[in-house]
Amino acid sequence: MERILIIGCSGSGKSTLAVALGEKLSLPVVHLDQLWWKEGWRNVTREEFDSRLAMAMNMDGWIIDGNYSRTMEMRLAKCDTVIYLDFGRWACLRGMCKRVFGNYGKARPDMAQGCPERFDPSFVKWIWNYNKNNRVRNYMYLAQAKHAKAIVLKSRKEVRAFLRNLEDMLPD
Repeated sequence: MERILIIGCSGSGKSTLAVALGEKLSLPVVHLDQLWWKEGWRNVTREEFDSRLAMAMNMDGWIIDGNYSRTMEMRLAKCDTVIYLDFGRWACLRGMCKRVFGNYGKARPDMAQGCPERFDPSFVKWIWNYNKNNRVRNYMYLAQAKHAKAIVLKSRKEVRAFLRNLEDMLPD
């Protein structure tokens, strides 16, 4: 486990898991939101994003959290592990609410500076429809990455158990 992708709905805890894994495995964490956004919620160009992502993926090891389906093929080709947080919509909405209320008006550590947390009703709708629109595609990604270990976690309880048992999963 040296090149890990973490995918799943917003509010599922991708960034939180990435940070916890980074600490346990001593790997750098790359939050795709930090590569895509710049101050004031303005995005970088596709070319700049791709360049930033390529630089990150050239490191010996990494944990990348985020979806950004346009670059998924590139990331899948280089990863050795894909973790899919396949949570239900209510769990993701709870996670999003906790994040918004806990960070409102401040930039989160996993977000670009100058992008304060905010409440966006269209984001709630996106989370509500995420599984309907993306679950099948996410399982296709897992099947496509035959060279990589696929891990599906369906609840925060499973994430906690995964982190507790991580040492048993690693080669000696």
